[in-house]
Amino acid sequence: MIRCLAGAFAFGTVAPMRVDTPLGRGSMAAFPLVGLVLGLVAAGVALGGRALFGPDSLLAGLLAVTALALLTRGLHLDGLADTADGLGCYGSAEKARRVMRDGSAGPFGVAAVTLSLMLTAGAFTALPAAQIVVAVTAGRVAALAACARGVPSAPGSSLGALVAGSQPIAVVTGWVLAVTVAAGFLTTSPWHGPVAVLAALAVTGLLVAHCVRRFGGVSGDVLGAAVEAATVLTALGLAAG
Repeated sequence: MIRCLAGAFAFGTVAPMRVDTPLGRGSMAAFPLVGLVLGLVAAGVALGGRALFGPDSLLAGLLAVTALALLTRGLHLDGLADTADGLGCYGSAEKARRVMRDGSAGPFGVAAVTLSLMLTAGAFTALPAAQIVVAVTAGRVAALAACARGVPSAPGSSLGALVAGSQPIAVVTGWVLAVTVAAGFLTTSPWHGPVAVLAALAVTGLLVAHCVRRFGGVSGDVLGAAVEAATVLTALGLAAG
């Protein structure tokens, strides 16, 4: 268990973990716990920003988003950019994967990252601290769900080969239920939080399914896109109330 947690934090954060085994099924199963810890940090930063700049200041949300980007090395944002560029290009699946591996951000990637950061920061500004934790955790649950049994790895993806199809449906269902129930306790309406979380995960699942069809499977970039998409969608759904 300790090795799985260490692997999850080594992959998903800048924490200086010494890991002697590659990322795999166990580490991916613990990935939502990384989201929980990151969410707590982001919530704390948002609270500090509100104390410094006022309860409705956008700076609080921007600081929280900045903290997440720094703590994750921008890994998921990079995945979002590469995925958007891959989906935005014409041609075969091989060409799309080549665009994603290029390393430079194209117009689709820049637009996707800019919109994600702006929308997340705005939503975090409006959310109570506990709901920020839910949104960030939901993002990692979405990445876990993208590795459910039956989901293939994209050809040529080293990370995809390690984690694609590795998660039993029971594990995915358990995490989805956990974050959904938590959202129910942290919103004024018992249905608002669960609906926001389930809707965000469902839309992200459709995105992942489209990526599987377009690229031939999931890759590290697709997992990063799933994290960012589910986080911003959950935050927007919670803020809408």
